[in-house]
Amino acid sequence: MTTEVVKPAGDPQIGNLATPINSSDFTKAFINNLPAYRAGLSAQRRGLEIGMAHGYLLYGPFAFTSQFRNSSVADIVGLIEAVILVVILTICLSLYGSAGVNKPIATITTPNPPEALGTSEGWSEFAGSFLVGGIGGAGFAYLVFQVFKSGVLETFGNLIG
Repeated sequence: MTTEVVKPAGDPQIGNLATPINSSDFTKAFINNLPAYRAGLSAQRRGLEIGMAHGYLLYGPFAFTSQFRNSSVADIVGLIEAVILVVILTICLSLYGSAGVNKPIATITTPNPPEALGTSEGWSEFAGSFLVGGIGGAGFAYLVFQVFKSGVLETFGNLIG
């Protein structure tokens, strides 16, 4: 008795396979709750949310691993570098959107892809919001780091305890 673990999802000639990983309920729920695939979001909201996450996460590596990591300007350099990368990524998103976008393809993991990202206008809205969210996310990460670095939270903790 053999059990096939990998099965074709629809037409087997397309190459979309249903594996235990991509067809599990956990994976489907996780992927479909990401901002790129979450139902009911506009292209602007998707771009803003994805941009905030990228900007926030890009600040740390640039602040702590750049050539200025042991200097007094490492924090601001990390912010500037994160913003520059977000701008470069926004340019890439705009170029992709202007090159002619095809309709998103439904797969076994994402059966209902967002229709807004199937047009050049949708990608333009997405890219603009990505820029705003990315710069805001990097700025927020910089502010959070400055608060932790200043010791304000330690002082507040000493007042309570």
